[in-house]
Amino acid sequence: MLELKFIRNNPDIVGRALINRNMGTELIDSLLEYDAAWRGCLTEGDSLKHKRNLVTREIAQLKKENKDLASKINEMQDINSRIKEIDDDIRNYKSKIKEIILRIPNIPSETTPIGKDENDNPVLRVVGKQREFTFTPKPHWEIGEELNILDFERGAKIAGQGFTVYKGMGAKLERALINFMLDVHTRQGYLEVFPPVLINEKAMTGTGQLPKFKDDMYLCTDGYYLAPTAEVPLTNLFMDEYLEDLPVFLTAYTACFRREAGKHGQDTRGIIRQHQFNKVELVKFVKPETSYEELEKLTLDAEEILKLLKLPYRVVNLCTGDIGFSAAKTYDLEVWIPAQKKYREISSCSNFENFQARRANIRFRTPEGPQFVHTLNGSGLAVGRTVVAILENYQREDGSVEIPEVLRPYMGGAEEIIKA
Repeated sequence: MLELKFIRNNPDIVGRALINRNMGTELIDSLLEYDAAWRGCLTEGDSLKHKRNLVTREIAQLKKENKDLASKINEMQDINSRIKEIDDDIRNYKSKIKEIILRIPNIPSETTPIGKDENDNPVLRVVGKQREFTFTPKPHWEIGEELNILDFERGAKIAGQGFTVYKGMGAKLERALINFMLDVHTRQGYLEVFPPVLINEKAMTGTGQLPKFKDDMYLCTDGYYLAPTAEVPLTNLFMDEYLEDLPVFLTAYTACFRREAGKHGQDTRGIIRQHQFNKVELVKFVKPETSYEELEKLTLDAEEILKLLKLPYRVVNLCTGDIGFSAAKTYDLEVWIPAQKKYREISSCSNFENFQARRANIRFRTPEGPQFVHTLNGSGLAVGRTVVAILENYQREDGSVEIPEVLRPYMGGAEEIIKA
């Protein structure tokens, strides 16, 4: 969340940021209008309350002198009536201001390139060599069905489209990846956490999922939301708290749930885009002066998983038109998917600066007074998409799939997946 005072004093900066994000300036215009009205009411209210004090003293003096009080009492009633109207207006304007501020995205970093969409994202580095196949590589859904490790039909029967049943070595591969990722990240210095996946509205608002992405969330009947990512519970662990020892590094596995509203027709086959999926998350709480250095380290920590799995990937710097609502800067890790002949996102590593911390009220103490921490997070990695990358990059012509060497201890020593 941006500070109201900053928006008021820098409307051109915020307006330009919105335009660079492919948005209009209507939110800023409305906010400044309500802000001016709110401050006008505060000034008028203070003036009337001062006048009320004067009239109160005048009435007291008239009583002492046994003089007529009618006109002053009428004046007092008019003042009180107007003050009540103003107080109602102040509450209404404050509510409108809060509602608008929660819908204004973060200002992109100066190092975030200006662009319209994903086509304007510069590639920073390409790691690993794409495999040269001597046969036509199959898409992961064909591999999974032929090996009887992914069951899309029964997943749809149980829950609907966008849900998949993992079976046998497929289920074992998913579980192995979760354990492997957590083991790597804890060795990197992250504290493992196993948080709830039912999230209240305040926590969802704290990280920026609400109100912007309400249509993408699964809302339960008792007012809780299903976690769209472990970023939400991890970041809100310290909501309304002071952090005494910075930095704090956390990692967690959670199942994630997204309705993917407005994305119908995209990746309808396979497990690239699912309503329920697994993810391992990395979250950092750091001092402002170190947050961009920590973003580079967090990105490398996520990359380490891909390097150990020997999967080819690239790192791109998201432009202003593609960056997330709460982020100031984001690196996407994109893994190579042979059947699609393209790189696909498998992790987003972002610095939110104090945007989330201001919403969630997460601070630390300094000699100059309290400051908001900077928060960062990234997927370390999206597990289902890692399964996709392994099935497609490690497939063999006979239909079997080689298991990456680093995963074999997590799969009982198995070296390949063959049809059972």
